[in-house]
Amino acid sequence: MARSRRAYKCHVRKGDIVKAIAGDDADGRKTGRVLRVFPRRQVAIVEGFNLVVRHMRKSQDHPSGAIIRKEAPVAISNLRVVQRAEKRAEEETASKG
Repeated sequence: MARSRRAYKCHVRKGDIVKAIAGDDADGRKTGRVLRVFPRRQVAIVEGFNLVVRHMRKSQDHPSGAIIRKEAPVAISNLRVVQRAEKRAEEETASKG
């Protein structure tokens, strides 16, 4: 049985500046740029939000191993758009007239 194609509504897009309104990062002052959006899962990766620790094994990039902090996905319901991406703002003004 084929999976149906469904449009997922998402008010956040790549490049937008957002603020966390709920969760651990919701201190009221913190903003970040959206790096990637996953509409099907209703999550987004935001620069500087929801940092998790990853232990890297020894490799050519990390000869002695490393502990890296990187962003994990955040639910888009916990984000509010503060400033739209420049390209997106231009498209909206052009369509309005």
